[in-house]
Amino acid sequence: MLARVKPCLHERSNIKLQAVLCIAMLVCGCLLFTSKLHASDFSTTASISHNKANISDYEHQPHQLQDDTTKPSEPSLNPSWQVWVSTTAQFIDALASAPDYSEIHLNKGLYLGQFTISRPLTLIGHLAEVDAQGSGSAITVAASKVSISGLSIRNWGNDLYTKNAGILVREGSDNLKVFDNQLSGPGFGVYAEKVAKIRVCHNRIEGDDSAFMLDRGDGVHLLRATDPKVQHNHITHVRDGVYLESGTGSLVNHNYFAALQYGVHYMYTQDDVGRDNTAKDVVGGYALMSSKQIKLHHNKVSRASEFGVLLNMTNDAYIEYNSIAQIMPKDPSDDDLFSQGKGMFIYASQNNHIKANKIADSQVGIALALGGESNKVYLNQFLHNQTQVRYIGESRVEWSEDHQGNYWSDYRGLDLNGDGIGDTAHVPNDKLDRLFWLYPEAQFLMGSPVVQVLKWLDSQFQNLDNNGVVDRYPLLNAGLQ
Repeated sequence: MLARVKPCLHERSNIKLQAVLCIAMLVCGCLLFTSKLHASDFSTTASISHNKANISDYEHQPHQLQDDTTKPSEPSLNPSWQVWVSTTAQFIDALASAPDYSEIHLNKGLYLGQFTISRPLTLIGHLAEVDAQGSGSAITVAASKVSISGLSIRNWGNDLYTKNAGILVREGSDNLKVFDNQLSGPGFGVYAEKVAKIRVCHNRIEGDDSAFMLDRGDGVHLLRATDPKVQHNHITHVRDGVYLESGTGSLVNHNYFAALQYGVHYMYTQDDVGRDNTAKDVVGGYALMSSKQIKLHHNKVSRASEFGVLLNMTNDAYIEYNSIAQIMPKDPSDDDLFSQGKGMFIYASQNNHIKANKIADSQVGIALALGGESNKVYLNQFLHNQTQVRYIGESRVEWSEDHQGNYWSDYRGLDLNGDGIGDTAHVPNDKLDRLFWLYPEAQFLMGSPVVQVLKWLDSQFQNLDNNGVVDRYPLLNAGLQ
């Protein structure tokens, strides 16, 4: 009996030993796997941290934030379906039957009518012309992730109430790309409402120059758009070049505007960037109305009739490094403030930074009215404007920051200590300026030696507690900034 029991006990001991060894091996395996996993996590975390550092560095580089000036990527080399069309009927059939994410190539030819894209598709034109025959919208986009390029789109309708457009974008049609197209017609060039991440770049958009300006559509009209980009477009003979309303986070850069009302028009928008645009022969360059936190910098405007930059009930904006020149009205004899040519017009706007802008050869450098006093204005150049500043108000307004004022081409003060800052304050709208406002027919005397002597004498006996704009630290060097 004992002899039979001992082998059983020995056998059980072997089983227990094997079990312990198995458990030990399993634990070791788990530990090894866990260590590898942690190492992988550490590597991933380090990679993420490294990427964050790079992003942070990128965000702090000037003129690169939110900027993407390259063209959209080319269509996929392996789309789910490709078709080449040569007639209007074939185009209509392809739009109706193509699977999602297909490419439709339009051969050289004329495609008549109005067309709707109702699924994610890529349209690529090869000298193809889309003619809407004078009514409606040429192309209506009613789907997300659509791309339209290489087309000549023309002759759509002129009914602005029904939003006739070269390309009409329906609500929710996000991630649209419109690039390398030519659009010519009386209504809107591109009209989009309630969309996100639309991109319009490298297009030529031309309106109807025979129509009254306010009866034309805008080149690009974006209503309640989130994060749109409008880049490298050439826009002429429309109402506003780019009109943005009730949207956020737009980037409008490197566009050319001519022969229209306003180059870029912001209305009820916020957190926008407008940079490196050029506007010529316009009513106004850049209009910021009832908006906030807009960064408008490195833009150019010349030969405008009303203003270069307008701040109307707009707060917390940064207006920097813009070039504004030759803002002259059609009727220079009209002394009404709203009719005069103003390099910059600040109207009921607060807490804006107006820095390092060049305002030259205009009827009025900066006009200030109705609660526009609480802004920081410094390091700007006021060059040979007929009236450097026109202020309508009853406050003393200081235009300098951290002992740095602005450069004034008509400043006659001295700099005895050679620090580059005038020894006496500059009051740009003195008693003689006000006299010329009342009697604009005497403007031709402004540059006469007698008037210059009188202005100098007035500056020597000025009372800095009087109402008006004063620069206590006028710069002697126009290139200081």
